[in-house]
Amino acid sequence: MAQLEIVFWSDRRPTEGGRIVVCSWNKNQSEVISWTPKGFNARTRVHEYGGGSTFVYKGHVYFTNFDDQRMYKQESPTSTPQPITPEGKELRYADGEMCEPVKKIICVREDHGVVESGEAKEAKNTIVSIDPETQEQFILCEGADFYASPRVSSTSGTLAWIQWNHPNMPWDTVELWTGQLSSDGKRLVEGSAKQIIRNDGVSLMHPRWTAEDALFFISDRTDWWNLYEYIFDTENERELFPVEKEIGMPHWIFGQCSYEPHPKNARILAVVCGGALGILNSEVGKMDTIDTGFVSHMYPKFSPSGDKIYCIAGSTTRPYCVIDVHVESKHVVIIKDTKHHEMDPGYISEPKAVTFPTEDNKVAHGYLYLPKNKDYAAPPGSLPPLLIKVHGGPTDSTSPNLDLSKQFFTSRGVAILDVNYRGSTGYGMNYRKELYGNWGKVDVEDCCNGALYVANSMKAVDPEKLCIDGGSAGGYTTLACLTQRNEVFKAGASLFGVSDVEALVKDIHKFESCYIDAMIGPYPECKELYRERSPIYHVDKLNCPMIFFQGDEDKVVLPNQAEMMFNAVKEKGLPCCYILYEGEQHGFRKSENIIATLEGEYCFFAKVFGYEPADFKCTLNIENLESLQI
Repeated sequence: MAQLEIVFWSDRRPTEGGRIVVCSWNKNQSEVISWTPKGFNARTRVHEYGGGSTFVYKGHVYFTNFDDQRMYKQESPTSTPQPITPEGKELRYADGEMCEPVKKIICVREDHGVVESGEAKEAKNTIVSIDPETQEQFILCEGADFYASPRVSSTSGTLAWIQWNHPNMPWDTVELWTGQLSSDGKRLVEGSAKQIIRNDGVSLMHPRWTAEDALFFISDRTDWWNLYEYIFDTENERELFPVEKEIGMPHWIFGQCSYEPHPKNARILAVVCGGALGILNSEVGKMDTIDTGFVSHMYPKFSPSGDKIYCIAGSTTRPYCVIDVHVESKHVVIIKDTKHHEMDPGYISEPKAVTFPTEDNKVAHGYLYLPKNKDYAAPPGSLPPLLIKVHGGPTDSTSPNLDLSKQFFTSRGVAILDVNYRGSTGYGMNYRKELYGNWGKVDVEDCCNGALYVANSMKAVDPEKLCIDGGSAGGYTTLACLTQRNEVFKAGASLFGVSDVEALVKDIHKFESCYIDAMIGPYPECKELYRERSPIYHVDKLNCPMIFFQGDEDKVVLPNQAEMMFNAVKEKGLPCCYILYEGEQHGFRKSENIIATLEGEYCFFAKVFGYEPADFKCTLNIENLESLQI
């Protein structure tokens, strides 16, 4: 009898406090099954951003629980998860898998209990082997600042992993290593650990073994994140599919991988290239792209037989779906659609990709959403407000996938330009590295020039009604735009944004503790440049209303960053508002806070531009509201 295929994925539940629930489906089920019981949250805090909290082995779910950061094993959807790591929040786990021959879990561990001479020291990252029966842990790799993607060959028992050291981020200089796992899985064979690839300024990510012991990985050595194979006989690498599109993505979180080797054919891979899903024959370097009807795909996984690919797919008109793609017929089945009701296309604004000129004879990119609501029309001769949206990172990007938070604005008469400024990913390494040393400069130029391009060149929006928002690093760029180019925008919203980069580097967690060295310059040598690029020191130039949103448990950008800026704006007498959410971290996960943020930001801009929302009442407590002249 053929073994039943079960598909697993993680589902974020904003209506349940933002917790992450592991779900499963098989073709004999009428409904999706939720595994993670109430009181549990499948989310790790390694690197603070997490990811890679869950894996499945023989139908059992293994996950890290957010509250105590212990790893648990759950045998069935109705069983109670049982801990398989010791008590104590000091240890965190991510990016794990079960090594079948030795019955050990191989994963990344982050130890926050490091103390020397009575003082807490920087967290220690290692690769460990965990015995799920005894809870014993054995360090396999240590000494580097960071580790990721530990993967064991099922044929030879060789462990492959990547590692990097300060001041690098995982998209800078990264090393690829291998080592032979001992027969009991408790150590690497002495003398077997070997660095097989390292090139200054070149990133490596996602090593994966094939069924025949070939080792694939992603690198940006030719400007684009493309696929390579390491040839052990010659100690060289071979590019599998040269293409001027990205196959990789920035390693902000664990567990992401944009390709998957076939379980039986070592030369066949499922690959996401520039958002498209394809089947790559690595022997001849040919990719067969599959038209799924979606514009983006993530986390491709072959079925055990290799006849299907499962992945998360995104569209410009519908929310993310879990899909099943038949390799031969290309037939697509939607397993799980995250929407709860049919969405009328009469309310959905589809994005248009735009490229616009910016400083130094360069160009930048973005997605333009014009207002759309089938029930309303703008007054004749009028032009809509424009909201510039700035993504976080800053080494990240925005995509054209349907985002209901954007549709919230476009369905209410506000146009959006979602900017991929220089420094964003998806356009090659050279474009990405234009931000190095220039954070708070080229991103500001691109966001301002994007707004002016849509207003003045395209004449699609009202140049007197330009506003801007962003979260985290996007919040920093928002604040920098408002203090450096105060003639462009009439209002701004900062979501857990950075106002003082000098304060940020003093308080920041280990993963990003040297990140700003590349983005601005080494600290404290460049202390004056940090002050020059920090919006908090240029409030005198800010001349428009501001609203701030912040989580009180944010460990990435501490609440004092928002508080400092809010108090400075308030003291200047400008209209401003500060909303602090209890129990929220870096990025809001609770449905009530997500809704409150959208409505609050829209209401704030409505006050600035002199109109009332048609479908809900504004209840914001805006400081200095009397100074607002409409």
